Amino acid sequence: MDLGLQGARVLVTAASQGLGAATAQQFSIEGATVVINSRNAEKLQLTAREIESQTGNRVYPIAADITDPEAARQLIEQTVEKIGGLDVLVVNAGGPPSGNFTDFDLAAWQQATELLLFSAVSLIQAAIPHLKQSPRAAILTITSISARQPIANLTLSNTLRPSVIGLTKSLSLELAKDQIRVNSILPGTTDTERVLELNQARANRNGTSIEEEYSKAAQTIPLGRIGQPSEFANAAVFLCSPAAAFITGVALPVDGGAIRSH
Repeated sequence: MDLGLQGARVLVTAASQGLGAATAQQFSIEGATVVINSRNAEKLQLTAREIESQTGNRVYPIAADITDPEAARQLIEQTVEKIGGLDVLVVNAGGPPSGNFTDFDLAAWQQATELLLFSAVSLIQAAIPHLKQSPRAAILTITSISARQPIANLTLSNTLRPSVIGLTKSLSLELAKDQIRVNSILPGTTDTERVLELNQARANRNGTSIEEEYSKAAQTIPLGRIGQPSEFANAAVFLCSPAAAFITGVALPVDGGAIRSH
């Protein structure tokens, strides 16, 4: 199936590893011109080279801290300058620290809000004028199943991820007149560095091994296993592609059936 992404101009944030890197790679496989972003310039350059070696297509790394609104604005402008415009914006951010409500002071809440919500707002505000000029414009926000089903010891994520879903749905209505589609994906437990860190923290807290924590996670998933980044990336790239041209405003779980609600 041709997804219609040949030559598409794409920016993926938080893409030096994990779901962001897998998504950027899949876009590149589909023939898109991709800019990847994270704060770690060295790791970002390594990821860009790895994707280029696998796909044969140029990948542009731009390091920036998207929790800084001005840095987010400059990232969009630099992306447009490098690749000649913007067709797809994938808004991704690292997860906030694990912990319960009493573990965090107001400064931690402010930092988590800047990471998960304000970064999305800043990026999208800066991107909209450019996306309005695209015939295949799409925005994708990457959130978590915690937006629908709270996860133990992830109070910051449980609270703030739903706000990004609300933003996504609101924008899908507001931007429809401009033919800009806006969707979200809610990943479940996936084999990424972030999940490794969370399982290590759980193992330390519970006095178990990391293997036991992975096994317990798999047991909560109807398909009986955790997901692979490539499986997430396939869904993400499809939602952003012209092949999904009549899909907007959805919050799609990619979780092996872990969310129990409708």
